[in-house]
Formats: sequence, structure tokens, C-alpha cells
Amino acid sequence: MRFEELNWKHVEEYLKKDDRIMLILGACEQHGYLSLLTDVKIPQALADAAANKRGVLVAPALPFGVSPYFDAYPGTVSLRLQTFLQVVDDVVRNLYRSGFRKILVLNGHGGNQPARHLLSEIVNECPGLVCAWYSWWTTRGVARLAEQHKLIPSHASWLEAFSFTKVADLPEGEKEEVTDSQIIEAGKLREKLGDGVFGGSYEASPEIMQQLFDLCLGDILFELDELKTFSE
Repeated sequence: MRFEELNWKHVEEYLKKDDRIMLILGACEQHGYLSLLTDVKIPQALADAAANKRGVLVAPALPFGVSPYFDAYPGTVSLRLQTFLQVVDDVVRNLYRSGFRKILVLNGHGGNQPARHLLSEIVNECPGLVCAWYSWWTTRGVARLAEQHKLIPSHASWLEAFSFTKVADLPEGEKEEVTDSQIIEAGKLREKLGDGVFGGSYEASPEIMQQLFDLCLGDILFELDELKTFSE
């Protein structure tokens, strides 16, 4: 149920019976040994799975986010914050003009968080528009899962090492956790991080990763169901 599989007539027919849509906000940035598009691949996989269960359309993913701190890693393509917000603003308003009134934003990247505040402004200017925001790695359920298995959830670690995000062999064992509380120049951050992983185990068992995926999918299905029952 992606836009790429449809023409405009299909969308018009869909809107006669449903006005929900999923919008993915991703990033193209270093993820250690994982794909540069990890922040697109994960929410895209979740959106596709949710679409198969609920029949909700999936808009084209925005592949670029706000990642200036990783600029020293080749392959990172970062938008300036103001550019990113303008793009999100245009995309959401165009979806609204098409007839979509309930938008679930599946955010794949922490640097995109300012867009959540932008959505609060947009819904006040677009009558009948309702938006929900879901950043899959930030939930209590994910935190509990990590604690249960004594795993540290961090950038480019096991947390994001799904079979579909791996593009190279992963090191064995764990990396000492690197804190990122300081705001420093990208080159200095690369010196601090090295391979780009923030710490913890490089990967977890397939069983744990399936638990993680199913947990997040359940959250998304709940959000979609909530949007469907939302009354103006």
C-alpha cells in the first residue's frame, strides 16, 4: 500500500473510505556497520507490516533528516533544520489538500524531533487534521525489552541491527558506551565515536529482534486504530 504502487485514481478511491496515512521521516547518516538508510529502513518495514494488517496507505519516505553531527562520516546527507521543517510542512499540507485528515508520522531519527512541534502548529491551521507521532526506539516497551535482556539501547548498536539493515559483518561482543551530552564539531565527534556505534552489544539474537519488531508493530497498529476512532 505504498504510493509507488498506486496511481492518483487509486488514492482518490481510497479516500472515499479512509483518510489515514502513514508518513515516514528518516535520515541518511552513518550507522556504524549498518546501512546509511537504517533510519528509513526500520520505519518503512514497520509501516509495510502495519499496512498489510490495516490497509492504511504509506506515503513516500523522506530519506533525509537533520544529522549535522555526523557530517564527518562519508555518506551522511543532512538537511539544515529550517530546510527539513519546510519540507515536512509542505508534505503534510499537501497530504491535507489531497484529503488526508489523520496522519501517523513514523519517525526514524532523533534529529527530526523538532518536526513534532511543527505539527502542533499545522493542526491548528488545518481544520480537521489530526497527527500522531511515533519514534519507535523511545518507548517504554523498548526500554523494558532492553532491560529484560540486559542490553544497552544506543545508536547503531544491536537496537537497529535488523537483518534488513545489516550491510557488513558486525564485530563480536560489546563496545563501551560513549556519552553524547556535549555539542561538538562533527570531526571531533568522529574521533570520539570511532566506528560510529554509541556502545553496547553490536547485535542481538534473531529472537530478540523479532520481539522488538513485533512490539513496535503493535504500537503502530494501536496508533492507527486510535486515529480511526478519533472524532472531530
